[in-house]
Amino acid sequence: MADISRKGFGQVEPNHLSGIVEGRIYAQLPADNTVFTAKILEQGMFAKYDMEHGKVNLAGDGEWLLVYNEEQKYDERYQMHKDYAMKGSDFIDDVMVPRLIATEIGDIYTTNTFGANTSNTATVTAAGIDPVVGTKFTVDSTTGYLKVAGAGDTTFIWKVVKDYTMPDGQRGVKLQRIA
Repeated sequence: MADISRKGFGQVEPNHLSGIVEGRIYAQLPADNTVFTAKILEQGMFAKYDMEHGKVNLAGDGEWLLVYNEEQKYDERYQMHKDYAMKGSDFIDDVMVPRLIATEIGDIYTTNTFGANTSNTATVTAAGIDPVVGTKFTVDSTTGYLKVAGAGDTTFIWKVVKDYTMPDGQRGVKLQRIA
């Protein structure tokens, strides 16, 4: 295979996310727009629910939570999953209030969200990331996107368990949380 690429924004299929069933859904803090690329939160990114500072950000002591917002598509004849990301420009005063889902060991979801994209028509290639079965990932704490896990990474590890296809036909992978 080759480096994974996608057209449009990241997508998520929540195959088995215990946080949804258990009600571990967080959606009351605004995103800290100073830390997210172009004031955009894509499905499949990770962020922290930092109650101490009253913001969703990439810092703080909280656990990593999956960004999985309710998609706002107004004409499904022309809009697909790749066309949705939460954008500050769509909100009054750029205030985004994302929905974050807690995950547990054993949770499974399908995604193609590797590397930032700022347009639903642009193509992004995540250089150096070829998520073949067995590849392990963790969160890049500077971007909120998944990165290949190193030897020293021992917590919040996701493993590729199946090479898959997203609903629109783009390449994706099924990930399972193993640590």
